[in-house]
Amino acid sequence: MQLPLEITFRGLPQSDAVEAKIREKAAKLEHFCDHIISCKVAVEAEHHRQHQGNLYHVRIDLSVPQRQIVVSHEHHDNQAHEDIYIALRDAFDAAKRQLEEYARMQRGEVKNHKISPVAR
Repeated sequence: MQLPLEITFRGLPQSDAVEAKIREKAAKLEHFCDHIISCKVAVEAEHHRQHQGNLYHVRIDLSVPQRQIVVSHEHHDNQAHEDIYIALRDAFDAAKRQLEEYARMQRGEVKNHKISPVAR
């Protein structure tokens, strides 16, 4: 990455363990695309649930040449995202898929469908 990783915590205290996991997963993204300019990760805890644990929202903003990739995982009804590590895993998996698609497009591996001329 050309710029340092930015990590923001909202509605929950900063955690060294969570930050280490984010840094590990962000470093792995560079295996799929080595042209990442910047990566910003925001982790937010939603505190409006009374009978169950908090849900976590993870947003990843990636800058690559000629494109901005944004992953925003909000799963209000998904109890799996009561675990911050599962929310991180799912968000980074989505970012990885988008980076792989971006890399395929950059290499010209994505099929372009030709538009057939309209008969007159």
